[in-house]
Amino acid sequence: MANKIAVIGEKESVLGFRAVGFEVYQVSGPHEAETIIDRLAEQECGVIFITEQTLEPIAWVMDKYKDSRTPAIIPIPGRAGPLGLGMRSVKKSVERAVGADILFKE
Repeated sequence: MANKIAVIGEKESVLGFRAVGFEVYQVSGPHEAETIIDRLAEQECGVIFITEQTLEPIAWVMDKYKDSRTPAIIPIPGRAGPLGLGMRSVKKSVERAVGADILFKE
């Protein structure tokens, strides 16, 4: 069901998302997150928000689904603050679409 929204990350970073009705997955490590992403993709989850701290060691997972209709995997800052993965992802997508890096440097 493509209208489902999920959030994956460390307990302290994702617990609040449950209050707004998102499916929340607290993970203890990146490989657990990878398994959950694959399962959510099979269920045609529409959007997966994942903390940058959880995503960083498995960043290649975003490439695995970049050409798929679902899920859209969106990095969000965790409790420890942003790592810049979200902006790098946007820059990469814009560069692929436009053919040049037209965004400001980090």
